[in-house]
Amino acid sequence: MNELLYIVEDSLTGLLTGGIYALMAVGMVLVFKATRVVNFAHGTIMMVGTYFFFSFSLLVQQLGLSFWVSVPLALLSTGLLGMFLERVLMRPLLGQSVFSMIMVTVALISVLEGLTILIWTSDAQYPPGLFPLQISFIWEAAVNMQLFWGFVIGLSLFVLISIVLFLTRIGVALRATASDQATAYSMGINVPGVFGMTWMVAAMTGCLAGILLAPLNSLTPSLGHLGLSVLAVIILGGLDSLLGTLIAALLIGWLEAMTGHFLGGDYREVMPYIVVLLIIVIRPYGLFGSKEVERI
Repeated sequence: MNELLYIVEDSLTGLLTGGIYALMAVGMVLVFKATRVVNFAHGTIMMVGTYFFFSFSLLVQQLGLSFWVSVPLALLSTGLLGMFLERVLMRPLLGQSVFSMIMVTVALISVLEGLTILIWTSDAQYPPGLFPLQISFIWEAAVNMQLFWGFVIGLSLFVLISIVLFLTRIGVALRATASDQATAYSMGINVPGVFGMTWMVAAMTGCLAGILLAPLNSLTPSLGHLGLSVLAVIILGGLDSLLGTLIAALLIGWLEAMTGHFLGGDYREVMPYIVVLLIIVIRPYGLFGSKEVERI
């Protein structure tokens, strides 16, 4: 009976973590939908945004301001960082091969990690949680409340972004840009503006995911490696499918938890790579992705 309870608890933890993965993954999907480029540096940008939050939380405490002021400051700073990276690094490459743009995002990982270590060092930091880091019980299963509310926030924002994408003019502009940039230009759509907006939103959603996840363990430059789990999510779900991304995020979170439960933490870290390899070989466009999506 105790073993079954532990499996249920780990399953809940995995599914709740998957909800936050969905919040991270939606940013990568938005960037891909707009630019047809997979941003491999998404996890690293999330990590930098979490460090912004940590620094602002210390600053507002010294100034005697409300702790919550640090959240919008971190989101805004990370959004501006995303816009800056798109404007300086990605926009000059418009018209170049997708491979060149992808390699820029790969190089950006090392640059941002190096700058993070120079500014904040590689020592573990402990940012405050948005919610009490306490355990509550759903029936007899223990649940971390920071993780629970992170799941609620992540899922809510995922649904909100999906609604905006499909039911607003901004969403129409983004989908038109993704379909045919030249036609979008001719219809009066500000294509560079769409690119900048998607990078900004992606950076902000990633930052919020980092803010929700970091207090559960600690904050180090390796937090950006979670981007590899998110990469597994979008490849499994389909690079251009929001519904597939949500389902895949919950599945990856659960698979990680079950792998850790039965095989140990080391195998848990390897599991997303195994999923990526299997999906690329068996179904390269993902479970719900369009078949014309390019292999990367």
